Amino acid sequence: MSKNADRILEQYTSGKEDGRANLSRSTRLEFDYTKKHLEGLIKNTDRVLEVGCATGHYGFHYADKCQEYLGLDLVPEHVNIFNQKISESQINNVSCQIGDATNLQGISDDHFDVVLCLGPMYHLQSDERDLVFAECARVCKDGGVIAFAYINKIGVYAGACVMDSRYPNELANKCVLVNGTDDIRPDTFFFTTPEEMNTIAAKYGLSKIKNLGTDFFCNHEYS
Repeated sequence: MSKNADRILEQYTSGKEDGRANLSRSTRLEFDYTKKHLEGLIKNTDRVLEVGCATGHYGFHYADKCQEYLGLDLVPEHVNIFNQKISESQINNVSCQIGDATNLQGISDDHFDVVLCLGPMYHLQSDERDLVFAECARVCKDGGVIAFAYINKIGVYAGACVMDSRYPNELANKCVLVNGTDDIRPDTFFFTTPEEMNTIAAKYGLSKIKNLGTDFFCNHEYS
């Protein structure tokens, strides 16, 4: 389990992640563009694993687009909400359980055609991001697809300089650009770069299909 698991649980235990995809036009960008760029990569015969599934936004979107979907999340409240939705919807090819992105214990090697990891990297330091890459590569079939989302430190800083009057400042320079951490919650949110992600991917035998951005300047939430 990640060293800051208690901070992650503190950040999300309220269940406020539920419904974030439709909170505003800006928050929808992340979800809409992610789904757009995954089009054609998930087939109706695929087994899909989502690591860090929250309360099921992607799970329900892909329910009728894949053979099987399994969601894992570290936060019990997320899993409870997701499972309640599954029960109410009576969809039988979607399931959800508690799981840790850094250690996908109980999941067999080469079991899934597609692995979505669209949240955990936001909260993990570089050594723990390595663990997640290793685990996602292990459980994904040869020739399968793995999608990683991460926070680009350059995008965060540039966007904050435009949208937040506190920027630029010396603390943010050190936290964001040097250490790759959030300057307000340095033990909860971690940033990286496309180049760093590409290097880790290559380490685990993965080749890049595409690398893209989904928000930054269009996202007004720099609290």
